[in-house]
Amino acid sequence: MNITIKRIIETVQHNCHIADARYAGDYTLCVYLLKMREMYRWEQGIDFKTLLTTDDVGDWLTTREGVWDDVEEQDYKPLEINDVAYDAFDNELINTLLDEQKLVYNAGLGIRCRPHFFIAELEQIIKKDDYTIYISGKEFARDMAAPAAMAQEDKIFIRRESLRRVIWEILDDARVTGLDNPLTRAMNFYDFEKDAEAALNQMTEAEIEYVIQHEIGEVKAGKILGDNWNEMLGALARTQAEIMLRALRDHLADSITTLPALLEKNNEATIHFYFGNMTAMRKHLAPSLVTAYEHWNETGDFNLLSDASKKLHLHWQDIATEVSTLFLKSSNAGPIEALIKGRKF
Repeated sequence: MNITIKRIIETVQHNCHIADARYAGDYTLCVYLLKMREMYRWEQGIDFKTLLTTDDVGDWLTTREGVWDDVEEQDYKPLEINDVAYDAFDNELINTLLDEQKLVYNAGLGIRCRPHFFIAELEQIIKKDDYTIYISGKEFARDMAAPAAMAQEDKIFIRRESLRRVIWEILDDARVTGLDNPLTRAMNFYDFEKDAEAALNQMTEAEIEYVIQHEIGEVKAGKILGDNWNEMLGALARTQAEIMLRALRDHLADSITTLPALLEKNNEATIHFYFGNMTAMRKHLAPSLVTAYEHWNETGDFNLLSDASKKLHLHWQDIATEVSTLFLKSSNAGPIEALIKGRKF
């Protein structure tokens, strides 16, 4: 097969630059700078232990923003393989052609329909129930957001390198506080003091299983919620209601697959990490679940968590149904926010 891999990688990165140019402004300044700092770390191959300064990133950032100015109005380029051009979003066909090269490619839409692109080493393909799961390793092209996982119908893409980065960022922030919290409790199960890189690899490997479970839950939740849910998110964009709806969907997805699998395996480190990684809004909507976790942490008694897990699926599904019905009557954010606030778990 006459494939010029270098040219393909350059095209994917070009499309990443276009997406970044168009959507970087969606982030707050603080989040933007953090993401660009880590993008610089990835491009330069700098390990996580090395601290980056403003001087390190400053000139690179100025240059990158200049690249964005040049490409922002351009169309996404097709990928040329064997002298044939393929639409950048034709994942299935492109991956078929790249399979012999042990590469995996993905183009998809994330939050607010933001395009994401990446190409990486293909480490493993797993068949699980009705799903095909692609696990990738070293990434050759990526955008600044680089989501660790994406689900597209019956295909799930797990990006080990991006997941590893996300885990490190979460743990690094938690470690700085020096406080006892779910994330530092999770870290205590791994020897970060002796060999941080090895510990991070071990933790990433352990978490991949639950990222897969969450993505499967996302697919199943999407089928339950229907197309009306995405229409509702679009109509309520940038409101408190949107944040609540996204948290509600995450809870529903995890109640279907992730939490039951987590409790069945009783992996203490992963349970701590799961609750430590829960957003403030998710905690706000599920105070009883958080209480059950704290009870388990303090006493070792699993019963409250187990009982909660059995009730969560129907609870979140019922609320989602009520919200969807309410949205059909009125697209105002206020009543939807009030309904969700009144139905905490």
